[in-house]
Amino acid sequence: MAETLISPGVLARENDQSFLTKRPVTVGAAIIGPTVKGPVEIPTIVTTYSQYTNIFGSTFESGSANDAGTYTYLTSIAAYNYFINGGESLLVARVVTGSYTAATSSIIPNGYTSSSFALETLSKGILMNSTSSETNGALANGTKDNIRYQIVNSNTSSGTFDLIIRRGNDNTLQQVVLETYTNLSLDPNSVNFISRVIGDQLKSYNSVTNQIDIVGDYAVKSAYVRVKQVNYTTLNYFDNNGTPKTQFTSSLPINSSGSFGGAAGSIKGGANFYKNISATDTQGLTGGCYDNMISLLSNKDDFQFNILLTPGLIDELHTSQVTAIITNTQNRGDNIYVLDLTDFGDSVNNVVSKAAARNTSYAASYWPWVQVIDPETGNNVYVPASTVIGGVYAFNDSIAEPWFAPAGINRGGLGTVIRAEQKLPATQRDTLYSNKVNPIATFPGSGIVVYGQKTLQSKASALDRVNVRRLLIALKSYISQVANNLVFEQNTIATRNQFLGQVNPFLTSVQQRQGLYAFKVVMDESNNTPDVIDRNELMGQIFIQPAKTAEFIYLDFNITPTGATFPA
Repeated sequence: MAETLISPGVLARENDQSFLTKRPVTVGAAIIGPTVKGPVEIPTIVTTYSQYTNIFGSTFESGSANDAGTYTYLTSIAAYNYFINGGESLLVARVVTGSYTAATSSIIPNGYTSSSFALETLSKGILMNSTSSETNGALANGTKDNIRYQIVNSNTSSGTFDLIIRRGNDNTLQQVVLETYTNLSLDPNSVNFISRVIGDQLKSYNSVTNQIDIVGDYAVKSAYVRVKQVNYTTLNYFDNNGTPKTQFTSSLPINSSGSFGGAAGSIKGGANFYKNISATDTQGLTGGCYDNMISLLSNKDDFQFNILLTPGLIDELHTSQVTAIITNTQNRGDNIYVLDLTDFGDSVNNVVSKAAARNTSYAASYWPWVQVIDPETGNNVYVPASTVIGGVYAFNDSIAEPWFAPAGINRGGLGTVIRAEQKLPATQRDTLYSNKVNPIATFPGSGIVVYGQKTLQSKASALDRVNVRRLLIALKSYISQVANNLVFEQNTIATRNQFLGQVNPFLTSVQQRQGLYAFKVVMDESNNTPDVIDRNELMGQIFIQPAKTAEFIYLDFNITPTGATFPA
């Protein structure tokens, strides 16, 4: 229908302004690093620290070059700080050195010597091996980090059974049940077919295509296992009279319990942890161990996050990895990277020198290192600043908004930090901040505080501040989500109004929440001329004035003589 009149008449046009403003799809942080257990090079989302430890573990034992004892990876300490401060979602990408495989368990039915079906752990590494004989219902090799299985209620009349996944170090009298699956069947036509209920897909990282390959028919719903194979299916278990077929009844697993084994891959002994990290040994890894996950997380279509942490990678020690991450972050344009510039015990001058070599608004750095209480061992350990900064961002977002500064006494407090590696006087804080490094300050009565919010951008502009960069990330994320729904829609006034009807209310809400001073959105005939439309393009322009933070406060105290009057 024409949108203008050529001859006299009446043109009734619709201008639908009733579109509901959708809330933006929110995402959390991402972290790349070693963990005690868990899927290898398969980024996995966790939403609580408890879920993190269930999937990725907590502590481990290792002989260090300088000490021997129980350790916690920086990945875990960072996850703890993130969640304890209000973080809601964390994408964890586990990296390892060497070859890691999963543990398996074959469940043997009553009438056969070979397995009816086999289960495989999602977590990889010899830590998952619990294979051993039971003594009084306990496995000698069972630990809090591995698992065991139990078959109960095996019923030949119904052709079903229940499967229980238990923690490896429990026993018959004190069972720790992790998952329970009831009325499972070996009949592929059943809705309760074991592969359909638990899942059988195997995920693996493909370094050639830089993506996750998936083999199998059913998505895995378990947090611990997948069905590796089903050897004896009971297709159409009942005959026409509803009687179980005799050739199938012996295929069901018997009531029993068992363990898992055959996994390979172990945590490196004698590694350097905490403040002893070096260029060739960062928690038992090298910088190259991170390369696959750095490359994979460059894919913004499959993996979404707004903050990226890599505690254990140090710019001075692992320059090529940090450079790759910054390049990916700039190309993605939807997150900010918190990086550590130098290793433990460095000087202000060297920190400033390293910062000068970086120029990007998509990264921020904090200094010095800090001492924290290891949440799992209770030991006091020194960690790079990025280990705790994720928690500062999470706290900021939980009580304010991403476009507020994650700094200062109100939102930049480091409650889990015992002390900073160095207590910075004002002159050193000035030197750091004027050179793009955010100081971690120590104030009597206020504790340890993040006292800066600069990005690593060298040129002075609004984007040399973290709050403005994160504002732009939030705005681009939501507005892009709106625009995605318009691709292949008619390039008409109605479509443009649909866009404006969602974006303007959203920006108004950001303005009301102190993110913007002013804004204007233009998507009309002025920038969508006939030649633009003929090129199948839809043009939109968003003008914004970001709200700035008060970082430098000047208070003039004017002393006047007695009897003087004060101006109104």
